[in-house]
Amino acid sequence: MTSSGEGSQEKLWTTPFVAAVLVNLFMSSVFYLLLTSMAGYAVETFAASDALAGLASSGFILGAVVSRLLTGKFLDFVGRRRLVLISMIGYIVIGIAYIPVTNLGLLIALRLLHGVAFGAGNTALVASVQSAIPAARRAEGNGYFATATTLSTAVGPFLAVWLSQNYGFESVFTLSAILGGAGLLAGWFFTVPERIPTSEEHAQVWSLRLGTFIDRGGLRIGAVIGLAGFAYASVLSFLAVHTEAMGIPEVASAYFAAYAIASLVARLVVGRIQDRHGDNVVILPVLACYTVGMVLIGVGQTPVTIIAAGVLVGLGFGSLLPSLLAVVVNLSVPSRVGVVTSTFYLFLDLGSGLGPILLGYVVTGFGFPVMFLVAAALTVLSGLLYVYVHGRQAVARGVY
Repeated sequence: MTSSGEGSQEKLWTTPFVAAVLVNLFMSSVFYLLLTSMAGYAVETFAASDALAGLASSGFILGAVVSRLLTGKFLDFVGRRRLVLISMIGYIVIGIAYIPVTNLGLLIALRLLHGVAFGAGNTALVASVQSAIPAARRAEGNGYFATATTLSTAVGPFLAVWLSQNYGFESVFTLSAILGGAGLLAGWFFTVPERIPTSEEHAQVWSLRLGTFIDRGGLRIGAVIGLAGFAYASVLSFLAVHTEAMGIPEVASAYFAAYAIASLVARLVVGRIQDRHGDNVVILPVLACYTVGMVLIGVGQTPVTIIAAGVLVGLGFGSLLPSLLAVVVNLSVPSRVGVVTSTFYLFLDLGSGLGPILLGYVVTGFGFPVMFLVAAALTVLSGLLYVYVHGRQAVARGVY
């Protein structure tokens, strides 16, 4: 996979990198497997209200937000590989623990704990895989790494629906535990250099100063991905209802298939372009694709239009996360990679979690088309913010 003239230090497909991609695949598949099925399980098994069913589903994200704040700060004190392995053990135990639960409150508590395990493990994995990616191939490596997440967005929901309909929800929980075990096995081969905290970091380990939990650079780029994630939450939460209201409910699944394919293809290509030609050459066009795709969802009335939107949003939002992650890591120093990564994903989680709630009010007042156009406006705002916090500096440095 390396081009001629690259030295051994430029090799990308090493054992630790492959192991990281596999761990990411298994970890993310469990995320989407349970996110898709949990609300229905809560309603069917515990007669949960819509609000409590939503909490049973999104409680995972709440737990992840809390753990990301702590993980970035304590990552190098616990150990990066060790935290990944602990997280996957948690996946196994919690996956099994879902099966005997007979109380809705306990189910929600398990979802929160599962989110804590995910937030800690995902932050540790993303931060530590950066040391397995050559700096000159940062965007390319993050693009390949992120393809595992793209695959899981298709595989996880499909398996959740198929298993729950044919074998019951216990089979879904059993599979989540099995995937946790597979992640633990892959994680065993994820051997990366551990970073030893400095004496200054030891002195501040129990400091509650905000700067020890949140990185300023991660905050700026995190705000960009947070706005973009806020906008995409409109699709995840409301597209199926929107297409059903238009009388073309089957188009929602076609949209997500188109999104997954376009995202997968883009992530295999845009990283190399970004590494060779600069951040703006990739990020500004993908933001433009994202915006046009969201507009098409808002104004489109035909299946072809919605599927075309899936392609554009896949090229756009699907490429944006690994591209911005490469930016924020390249701008950080090694001692701050953990905090930078946790800050970046913290904003993504917050945007994804708040989006359905706040955009739901727009739906109530103005309808689905206006809500999707508001989401499109948010992608424009995300692009303007990117130019302000990074794009113009990249131009000034001659790195477009």
